[in-house]
Amino acid sequence: MSGQALTGLFLDTGRPEEIRKYHALGIIRGVTTNPTILVKDGVVGGWEGIEARCTQIARMVEPLPVSVEVTAGDPDEMREQARRFRAWAPNLNVKIPIHSPDGGTDYLRLVHELETQEDIRVNVTAMMSAQQGLLAAMAGATYVSLFAGRVNNMGYDGRQELRRLRQLLDAFGSPAKIIAGSTREALNIIEWFEAGADIVTVVPQLIDTMLVHPYSKETVRQFLADGRTLEREGLRPNLAGAR
Repeated sequence: MSGQALTGLFLDTGRPEEIRKYHALGIIRGVTTNPTILVKDGVVGGWEGIEARCTQIARMVEPLPVSVEVTAGDPDEMREQARRFRAWAPNLNVKIPIHSPDGGTDYLRLVHELETQEDIRVNVTAMMSAQQGLLAAMAGATYVSLFAGRVNNMGYDGRQELRRLRQLLDAFGSPAKIIAGSTREALNIIEWFEAGADIVTVVPQLIDTMLVHPYSKETVRQFLADGRTLEREGLRPNLAGAR
């Protein structure tokens, strides 16, 4: 099941305790992280520490995929990092940006080579348009990440690009999975799934926001209050009979 493309929520974190908590609920379908997040989340020891943490995360959620981003900008160095990451665990995938800070085709060529020649699953990131996503999918990427939250930040509607990309990939029969990222609020999650995303990346706080509703709290409190009233009146349920 290495590199298996699943659909649902990818947890965006580098903290094992958060991954353990939400994985135990059965609601996540993968994890995304990068060395910057890992260092921010307390990883020390340079690359040895990053390897240890990534390996730990991969084992915790196996066979679910874990995407880790390269830190280099030179394609040859990126290739070496991709090989290094892939050797850490069979369910580790590599995040590669759609192009360099100056544009160009070098990164897309690298994506194609990693997928077709090195058997490394690639998550192409930093995309803002359906046309970029289409090119990444045609190059062979397993995942195409559209940063819909950043599209929204620029005053455009990320859902429109997600719908276009969904239609294009379906028309071409592409197996690439669409990831919607840069999630800002819980509403984004449902809207982006409705727009055609296979996967939405979320930080743990957004899952909590999705789960807890004030009226649910009120309803549960009422249920418990009614239960206490019944007990005071001596109307305890016959649990043996309920079986």
